[in-house]
Amino acid sequence: MWRPTQRIKYKPDPGAWPDRQEIDSSMLFSPIRIGPLELRQRTWVPAMVPWRATEEGYVTDDLLAWYQRFAQGRPGAMVVEATGIRDIPSGPLMRIGHDRFLEGLSSLVRTVREASDGETKLFIQLIDFLRINRRPTPEKYFTRHLQLTDRHRQAFAGDLTDEQLRSALLSLDDEALGEVLTAREYEAYAMGYRERVSDTFLPHIRDLPGVLPTLFAEAAVRAREAGFDGVELHYAHAYTMASFLSAQNSRKDGYGASLEGRCRAPLEVYSAVRKAVGQDFVVGCRFLTEDCTDGGMTVEDATYFGVEFARAGMDFLSLSRGGKFEDARQPKIGAAAYPYTGPSGYECMPQYISDERGPFGRNIQATAAIRQAIRSEHLGTPVVAAGGIHGFREAERILQSGEADIIAAARQSLADPDWFLKMRLGQGDQVRLCLYTNYCEALDTRHKQVTCELWDRDNLDEKGIAKSSDGRRRLIAPGWKTSTGNGET
Repeated sequence: MWRPTQRIKYKPDPGAWPDRQEIDSSMLFSPIRIGPLELRQRTWVPAMVPWRATEEGYVTDDLLAWYQRFAQGRPGAMVVEATGIRDIPSGPLMRIGHDRFLEGLSSLVRTVREASDGETKLFIQLIDFLRINRRPTPEKYFTRHLQLTDRHRQAFAGDLTDEQLRSALLSLDDEALGEVLTAREYEAYAMGYRERVSDTFLPHIRDLPGVLPTLFAEAAVRAREAGFDGVELHYAHAYTMASFLSAQNSRKDGYGASLEGRCRAPLEVYSAVRKAVGQDFVVGCRFLTEDCTDGGMTVEDATYFGVEFARAGMDFLSLSRGGKFEDARQPKIGAAAYPYTGPSGYECMPQYISDERGPFGRNIQATAAIRQAIRSEHLGTPVVAAGGIHGFREAERILQSGEADIIAAARQSLADPDWFLKMRLGQGDQVRLCLYTNYCEALDTRHKQVTCELWDRDNLDEKGIAKSSDGRRRLIAPGWKTSTGNGET
C-alpha cells in the first residue's frame, strides 16, 4: 500500500471511557430510526470481506462463525460483506445471484439473530463489478491479446508480418511502448485489462443501465426471503455503481458526463429495488465522499448525490472514501490490480504511519458536509460515519455535533468484536484497541482469510478453534467474559 512521505507515526487514543451515567445519557447508545425499523443503538459494523466463502460463493461454517463472533458484541447493526449479484465465478466471495444461495444466507441470518439475542439488525451489501484481468507476461500480451492496428505498424519501418510486428513490439522497453501503444493498451500490458462503464462500444457495457436494476432488485428480493432486515447497495470504491458516479464516467447516452447523468443509473437501481421489496424493508447505500484521485469525484459531487439519494427515499447513507483503480499500484505479473494500494486506497484505510492529518477521522469533515446539505433540504436520512473511530469520546462528539447519525467501525471491531458491548457495560478499559497497522488489509489484498494480529496467534492450542488454511492463525477472536458476570461472548 502507498504511504505518505511524511511518515509520522500515530498511536490510537480513545480518551477516557464512559461510566454508566454517561452511557445512559449518550447518543451512541440511544435508538435511531432507519426507515421502517429501529436500531437499539447507533453502533454499526460495516461490510468487510473475510474470504471465507467457497469458490462457488456459498456460505461456510467459517463464515457463520465470523458473523456470529461480531454479533456476540451486539452492535446496533451489521452489514454482511460485499455479495455478488451475478451468478458468475468470483472466487471466495459470497453470492446472491441465484436461489441456490438462499439456504446458506438464511442460516447466516439465524446465526446472527441467535448470537445477538435479536439485538443486531442485519443488512447485506449487494455488489456488481466489471471484468478485470490479471497482469499478463509481455509475451502473452503481445502474442495473444494485443489487437494490431495501423498505429502499431506505423511505428516500424518496412512491411512486417503480424508475427514480426508482435516480435518487434515485444523488444521495446516500457518508455518506447508508452509512445507506440494507446493509453488503454499500455494499461492492459502494464496493469492487466480492465473494463469501464464508459466502454459503450462493448454491448454488455452499453446495456448495463437496462440490466443492473433487475439484477439488484432480484438480489434484494432474495435477501428479504433469507430474512435480512435490509440491503446496502454498494455504490462505493472501484466497482460498477461507483464507476457510474465517477467524474471519469464519460458515457454519452444519458448515463454519464453530467452530475445528473452520472447519478441516473444508481437512482434507477434504487427505484427498482424499492419497487421489488416494498417500503417495509430497509434499502440504503454506501458511497464515497470523494474519489481521492486526480480528476475524480469531489465532495461537491458527493453532496449532490447524497441529496438526490435522500430525496429518492433511501433509508440510510453510509459514507466511505477512496479505494479506486485509477491510482492502484502495478501488480506483479499473474496478479490483478487491487484498488486499495494507491493514494486513494490509503485514504480509504489510512494506517498509523500518516501525514499531518493523521489516520483518525479523515472522512468526518466531508461526511458532515454531505449530511448538512441533506438536512438543509429538510431531509432526515440517517448518515453513517466511518474511518478510524476507536473511542467513545470521538464517537459521541461526532453524533452530538451533528456530523453524522451513526458510528461505524470496521478495523476496531475486527480488533475487538466486543468493543461496543464493553463500552455499553461500563468496561471500556477492557477494549482491545486496533493499532491501525493494516495487517488485516494486507491479508485482504492477497485474498487470504482476514484476521487481526492482536489475537490471531493467541491460544492456538485451544480446543476446537478454527484455524486458517495454513494452520498458523486462529480465525475468530477469543471470547470475552464480562467482569459483571453477564456471561461470555
